[in-house]
Amino acid sequence: MAHDVDDLVGPDGWTTWESLAARVDRKTIGRWVDSGRLHRLHPGVYALPAASRVWRTRLEAAVHATQGVISHRSALALWELASRGTDVHVTVELSRSGRGSPGLVLHRTHELDDMIRRVGGLPVSCVERAVVDSWGSPGGLTGEELRSAAIGAVRRRLCRPGQLLDEVARRPCLRGRGALLQLVGLLADGCQSELEIWGCLNVLRAPGMPPFVQQRRVVVGAEAFALDAAYEEVKLAVEMDGAAWHGSRAQRERDIRRDALLATVGWQTLRFGFTRLMTTPETCRREIRAVYDGRRRLFGLDGVR
Repeated sequence: MAHDVDDLVGPDGWTTWESLAARVDRKTIGRWVDSGRLHRLHPGVYALPAASRVWRTRLEAAVHATQGVISHRSALALWELASRGTDVHVTVELSRSGRGSPGLVLHRTHELDDMIRRVGGLPVSCVERAVVDSWGSPGGLTGEELRSAAIGAVRRRLCRPGQLLDEVARRPCLRGRGALLQLVGLLADGCQSELEIWGCLNVLRAPGMPPFVQQRRVVVGAEAFALDAAYEEVKLAVEMDGAAWHGSRAQRERDIRRDALLATVGWQTLRFGFTRLMTTPETCRREIRAVYDGRRRLFGLDGVR
């Protein structure tokens, strides 16, 4: 009796050895594999050739084969914080073997249950764990991509800076731990982009600069605004404008309207674009300091410390 391999595998594009062996003999399965009609993804897990190249199929098959949780770079990809990469990363219990198979990288932990979330029906490590795990084992991600994932996770409120700090605390030997702690600290202070982080470190926190607060909320009528940096005692706001976001005409018009509304309640806004901040930080510092000192005199605060 002839069997159609597509019908036997089913609509998901993958199946198990047990399911196949219950319907056809082992020699038939072997012939399908040898001829390329069926691919062995993992021990006991098989897929149709086209399906074996589909990322979702590879994730489902990896979870079934290992009884693990999608983690590291693959988890970041599911959370839409990083690109997928070529391998599927899965974390399993410490008691299980850490030996993977082609295209599958296995990691082990003794705290598997604490990390499990669901994305699209698949078990995936929580965002904060995925960020910290990938920081230590990048799986091909660059340092810039890892930082972007951490920043994006906090900006999109997928996790809080405190949750990232808790994960880092669990990993005293994490590679690059100091750099991650510094990044998370800046995120906790209110930075929401690489530009804000750079501006904070190289302009706003430079020696001789006055203290400020980040993400200061100001309500004007029925609208609320969050200021990148605010010198509250003199009502001076500093905004750091990324080229990609603030370069459009529509966004520039929104910025003008925002600054005008803030002015009605006494706030002056200084805006610095990407190029100015990156190429002339000293000039930016002098401008901020000059306006700050001028507003101190305007507010009669010269003698106040």
